[in-house]
Amino acid sequence: MTSPDLSPLAPARPPVARGRSAATRRTSRDAVPVTSAWRVGDPVGRRQFADLATLDLEGGGRLPVTLAYETWGELNEARDNAVLVLHALTADSHVLGDAGDGHPTAGWWSEMVGPGRPIDTDRWFVVAPNVLGGCQGSTGPASNAPDGQPWGSRFPVVTVRDQVAAEIDLTRELGIGSWALVVGASMGGLRVLEWALMGPEAGIGVDAITVIASTAQTSADQIAWAHSQLLAIRADPKFRGGDYYDAEDGDGPHVGLSVARSIAHTTYRSAPELNERFGRVPQGGEDPLHGGRYAVQSYLDHHGDKLSRRFDAGTYVRLTESMLTHDLGRDRGGVETALGQITARALVVAVDSDRLFLPAESARVQRGIPDAEPLHVMHSDHGHDGFLIDFDQLGPIVAEFLGTPDRVA
Repeated sequence: MTSPDLSPLAPARPPVARGRSAATRRTSRDAVPVTSAWRVGDPVGRRQFADLATLDLEGGGRLPVTLAYETWGELNEARDNAVLVLHALTADSHVLGDAGDGHPTAGWWSEMVGPGRPIDTDRWFVVAPNVLGGCQGSTGPASNAPDGQPWGSRFPVVTVRDQVAAEIDLTRELGIGSWALVVGASMGGLRVLEWALMGPEAGIGVDAITVIASTAQTSADQIAWAHSQLLAIRADPKFRGGDYYDAEDGDGPHVGLSVARSIAHTTYRSAPELNERFGRVPQGGEDPLHGGRYAVQSYLDHHGDKLSRRFDAGTYVRLTESMLTHDLGRDRGGVETALGQITARALVVAVDSDRLFLPAESARVQRGIPDAEPLHVMHSDHGHDGFLIDFDQLGPIVAEFLGTPDRVA
């Protein structure tokens, strides 16, 4: 599947339109979209597309794969300055750039990636794929199956290893033989660790990795939090078992998705922060004794509604399930044995107030990798989301690891 003549900077042809695009779906100013997935016919934005080999899945079956991705910077003549950025659960390939046609939100890591940033695109060629199973241009539940209809409930469970296998195929398609750095946080960090083993096994070098607020193995606690989120979506009658994509806007599973996000968002922030910001204050003129909400409830409702207007419920289910499959030690003799086989230089970063991916889990990763720097623990009041907020700490750590002068404004 190598394609040495393909320029990574030249956008590939978007997928051929089949079925109903978002541009042709009935819309209402107030109605929540039935899905906010990118669909064929929507503005492409900065996306490029790679049609890859049909993938043999870990759980059985085969899946034709297209990955959407974005790039910044230039691949040098030696092709040794490539950096792979892997996103978290509800992010996508749009790491850097404004919101606009094709991109409902601005780049999610623009303080970390770009000219003069810690991952300096004047020096590095940065590639960010939308994960397999995602909803922003890559093959996932909202995209069209070969029969021209959305995959919906037919979309198979994909594991973290399946997702990395697809990214390996993309790497070959781009003609990249090694990554100078593979970096990711949260769900992205799961794939970073798999890349550290699967990349070299596939003949693709991984010189260095950065694992931020992540783990080598999903815990029972993380599975428990995820279980409630999955139940919330599946209990929404408008989820229709995953086959809701032809419904009208306002008639999709946005209530279930919003509840799932409310549960998740609680784990993304810290108890001290929520207490400090909201305490027991009622929301506006609402009275909790007469059916009103506390301010913290309004805050969670807002984030749930916000996600339902930019993401997709079926994708949330499948990506959450993929995270639950994560166990670096599966079929490798256990986690410690697997970590001990990583040859890449490693930077591991934890957030001290993280109650989703506990600092102890990052410490386990750091201890197990032979060529890992001492564990870096960021102090943050923001919990797990510290990796998206506390750039004054994270930026210099990553810049120093890369040997890049830190010029963060």
